[in-house]
Amino acid sequence: MKKLLILSLLFVITCQFSAHAQWLEKKGNGYFKLSAWTLEADRHYTNSGAIDPNATRGTFNLNLYGKYGLSDKWGIIAYIPFYVKTYQNHQVSIVTDEKLSEGEAHSSFGDMDLGVEYRLFKASKHAFSVALSLGVPSGDKEGGSDGSYQTGDGEFNQNIRFNAGTAFAIFKHPFYAKSYLGFNNRTAGFSDEIRFGIEAGTNFFNKKLFFLLRSNTVRSMRNGSLSAANSDGSIFANNVEFVSLGWEASFKLNPSLGVSIGYESAFSGKVIYAAPSYSAGVFFLLK
Repeated sequence: MKKLLILSLLFVITCQFSAHAQWLEKKGNGYFKLSAWTLEADRHYTNSGAIDPNATRGTFNLNLYGKYGLSDKWGIIAYIPFYVKTYQNHQVSIVTDEKLSEGEAHSSFGDMDLGVEYRLFKASKHAFSVALSLGVPSGDKEGGSDGSYQTGDGEFNQNIRFNAGTAFAIFKHPFYAKSYLGFNNRTAGFSDEIRFGIEAGTNFFNKKLFFLLRSNTVRSMRNGSLSAANSDGSIFANNVEFVSLGWEASFKLNPSLGVSIGYESAFSGKVIYAAPSYSAGVFFLLK
């Protein structure tokens, strides 16, 4: 169960790659962000969707996210978690306050996502694009004394995604909305996945403060060979499913530099932590 939970947590991290994406950048323009992301939980969703307790486990990562416009139609995207720490707190008796087991931690480089995006067409206030991202197994698929403190899942995946977005106004105030639908082809015995999400946002104070709401959903196709107990004794996060809801706020300090904070949590799921994640970062706009 430990490996299953940690890898499901890492799956949430990689979902940030598509959740963070904004409009396709113009040629020579870019968006670059340095972020910290953290999650800690003492409960998880089981295979049936019920919530059970677990020893307090968590993760913390430092990551770089970037988008750059190669042309007016092509752009590149990268998500690089250059430091990932997975840990478990000490377990203490609630009766005697005696330490029952020692805590543990493992840290390393995490799994990267590298991708390209192509603008299909743009008409008036509507935009459509397709993106392909490659999940690179650059983290540790085993870590710690029992191998359950992973910073990566050890599999190479390919995620293709169709994006659609529009801009509109309500009482003359500007808003935007966008959605995506994707298919994630996973290897090494993991099940393939269908992913989709929606996002809407607006700005205030002469475009200095931005606020958005988003929801992401993942559904497993349950066509993998891995299970909670496989032939080599390892337990992996296969058949993860969830529906999450979150928000992000960012403030531009000047035309090129800004800061952001975010929150996201799964309000239903299977084989995933039942706790929110938090993020904070600094971003740079290249114009």
